[in-house]
Amino acid sequence: MAGTPGTPRVLRAMNDRAALDLLLEHGTLSRTRIGKLTGLSKPTASQLLARLEAAGLVLATGTTAGRPGPNAQLYSVNPAAAHVAGLDVNTERIRAAVADITGRTVGAFRLATPQRRAGSAVEQVLEAVDGALKAAGLGRSDLHRIVIGTPGAFDPSTGRLRYASHLPGWHSPSLLDELAAALPAPVEYDNDVNLAAVAEQRIGAARGHDDFVMLWNEEGLGAAIVLGGRLHRGWTGGAGEVGFLPVPGTPLVRNVSKANNGGFQELAGCNAVLRIARELGLDVPQGSLPDAAATVLGQAAAVHQDSTDHEDERSAPWIELLARCATGHAVGLASIVSLLDPELIVLAGNVTVSGGEPLRALIQSELAELAVPRPRLVLGAVELHPVLTGALESALATTRDEVFDTSR
Repeated sequence: MAGTPGTPRVLRAMNDRAALDLLLEHGTLSRTRIGKLTGLSKPTASQLLARLEAAGLVLATGTTAGRPGPNAQLYSVNPAAAHVAGLDVNTERIRAAVADITGRTVGAFRLATPQRRAGSAVEQVLEAVDGALKAAGLGRSDLHRIVIGTPGAFDPSTGRLRYASHLPGWHSPSLLDELAAALPAPVEYDNDVNLAAVAEQRIGAARGHDDFVMLWNEEGLGAAIVLGGRLHRGWTGGAGEVGFLPVPGTPLVRNVSKANNGGFQELAGCNAVLRIARELGLDVPQGSLPDAAATVLGQAAAVHQDSTDHEDERSAPWIELLARCATGHAVGLASIVSLLDPELIVLAGNVTVSGGEPLRALIQSELAELAVPRPRLVLGAVELHPVLTGALESALATTRDEVFDTSR
């Protein structure tokens, strides 16, 4: 922040930001209420709101008509003060959304990206962004920032995508430069699991927690590590690629970068869920591996909840499926918690979450026997598009710091 600490300019900027954050939290507030919440006098609160209104950051949005006493003017953050875009990229599609500065999603678009589809990654990103902007009634020049989430991570020393050889078209050494040249706003990139953890930390199950690990189980198995309130990404961006973790119970995988697979993935990933189901003679539904695994675990959780202390022949294989999947999860988590000793483990991704409370409780019990640290395990709470939500939340956090800085 520009200026000398303690100067009137800096103090005004601090009060402005406090008021804007309160408006984001509450939606609308009166001058009197803002004064009480910030500790500012009525004249100072009036000057603050006039200043923010002149800067285009707040709007007068009505009055407190219908309440006891005289009507009071209400204020809210101006949604048009800035817009951001978030993208969630995987092997099958790009999901894009645009949000205004308040965090409200104003446009969304889904672009299918099968491997046979023509067009480069840059063209696909532009098509997805333009689709979301069109749905929002906006143009590229309206964007303040874009955050893109992908499997793997872009190595900060080379700019190349690592740990995601299965994502076609995203490994060109010039990709980041091409995207920067094609897009009108600053672009940031992060691992998809990291962004899902951002969503859980800001609005989900990890809200208020500064030390936690999120284990993600969908197309692949990965983790996000938050220490001291900050994501730990590692030297090459590969922190959390736990699918490659060697674990007991699976063959040792060598040349993992070429195989794009590892022990923990084979023990607890979606492919493991389906393999166990087949071994137990259970029907495996058609569809993608993660969707089929989620369906199977959802059915197992339902059977578990309906079963009595005396299991019958029909429920026994479903109960065993949950138990074996819980053990697979706990074996890998034991290494993670022994090293990091986190306060909380968030179980996320559609595969694990579909197992619900029965699977969570079994993993918690198994982990207690395999590791000395005993963090609390919870299910992820961001149900709708957590990676995309995290991308938008990440873009909004930086954008608000820039747009709401009135000290300049």
